[in-house]
Amino acid sequence: MKNFKLFLDLIRIKKPIGIMLLLWPCLWGLTLANDFTNNNLQYGVYFVYFFLGSVLMRSAGCIVNDILDRKYDILVERTKDRPIASGKVSANLGLVYVIILCSLSFLILIQFNFITILLGLASMPFAFSYPLMKRYTYWPQLFLGFTFNYGLIIAWFSINPQFSYIPLIFYFGAIFWTLAYDTIYGFQDIRDDEIIGVKSTSIKFKKNPKKFIFICYSIFILLQIIIGILMNFEYYYFVGVLFISLHLLVFQNLKLDISNPKSCLSKFKSNNFLGLIIFLNILINKINL
Repeated sequence: MKNFKLFLDLIRIKKPIGIMLLLWPCLWGLTLANDFTNNNLQYGVYFVYFFLGSVLMRSAGCIVNDILDRKYDILVERTKDRPIASGKVSANLGLVYVIILCSLSFLILIQFNFITILLGLASMPFAFSYPLMKRYTYWPQLFLGFTFNYGLIIAWFSINPQFSYIPLIFYFGAIFWTLAYDTIYGFQDIRDDEIIGVKSTSIKFKKNPKKFIFICYSIFILLQIIIGILMNFEYYYFVGVLFISLHLLVFQNLKLDISNPKSCLSKFKSNNFLGLIIFLNILINKINL
């Protein structure tokens, strides 16, 4: 039971926000691509597959992150008690867990069409090299955006293997969404990060963070509007986008206090709720097309 508890701590199952932020783009792409007039069974099955895949891949990603960052995590107050950093779980055992989790993910991946399988395999190097980025660039959050939202494209092609600019536009916008919310998240550790020498957009834009976050969220909102136009959605889709805009620009940005870790964490976590709203906004409009 002790080892099982350590495993759960290792994959951060008590902090499911990471799973959801990985899952929402998948569900956006899946819902945008689906034809709800005659394809509901496949949609439901794929919904479950992407949920399970998000749980497995986020868990594997957490372990890889902890293995690569173990020498840094021990120096940061928020992460010093993580199982690998604290020595409760060895890096070798962590690698065994990663192999098992990735093998289970692969079993899910091969249930999809050939294009989806190729896209899924192509994402693996990005997923596991992300933790290294903060050693070399102030833009690790941008790299995370590429990685965390890649499921949007995979999900689109799992349902609709025909090429379209729509998922690419949405993907591009979602990258800026991640870039902003993970910058907010990074302000929790900014003091420790500066001391130990790792980089982030939180550090790069610490003198004027709200301007940077505003630009990122504005791009995301603009591309949400473009998606609605391209998909011929009804007016109530754009009402939903207005609500999304208020949440991002007012609650998350205007009311953000970067000197208060609790404020940063609450604003970051609210993106789970935002992901749900975007999903429902797409779903309602797709069903009514």
